[in-house]
Amino acid sequence: MKAMLRRSFTAAAVAVLAACSSTKLPERFHTLLPSERATPVVVTSPIYVDVLPVTVPEQVDHTQWVVRQPDDSLLMLEQDRWAAPLQDEIRGALAERLNAQWGAIDVRAVALPQPTIWRIRVDVQRFESIPSREARIESTWSVSSTQRGGMTLVCRSVTREDVSGNSIASLAAAHGKAVMRLADEIGLRLKAMQAGSSASCA
Repeated sequence: MKAMLRRSFTAAAVAVLAACSSTKLPERFHTLLPSERATPVVVTSPIYVDVLPVTVPEQVDHTQWVVRQPDDSLLMLEQDRWAAPLQDEIRGALAERLNAQWGAIDVRAVALPQPTIWRIRVDVQRFESIPSREARIESTWSVSSTQRGGMTLVCRSVTREDVSGNSIASLAAAHGKAVMRLADEIGLRLKAMQAGSSASCA
């Protein structure tokens, strides 16, 4: 009798585990990179940049998405994940926009004989994801020349975008636009500094 009960219990446990595994929701991966790569602008004098690794707050430094609830608590979503670490997603989106819109060529880890390379550093202090409401990025960033005595600019930016839908995909699209706006803020100053003009924060 005991042996029969053990076999029945084991069979039931296997059935429960099988049911759990069969109802597991699929994971969804999101990216800040646009679905199509934009054609870079044509420039007579390329701007060479080194986009350094981006830093992000520990609260959102996860593979899973972390969203803010109406009661201000944070919720980690198990099924919605970043396609790459968040800092890499931001860095990649910044570099692509700087190239497409401002003609900046990212030469990270590549030795080039060009006299001037501009180092771009971005430190994200807040990365807010509020479903059906807004995507907001607060950051401090700097642009500095590798030439001795070259120009350096340090600024703080707050970029936000309204979220058009109630899905995480809509939230990801809004964050993508916010990163593009940040890249354009940097690119505008970068272009002026490349031309030898003074640049100031917004």
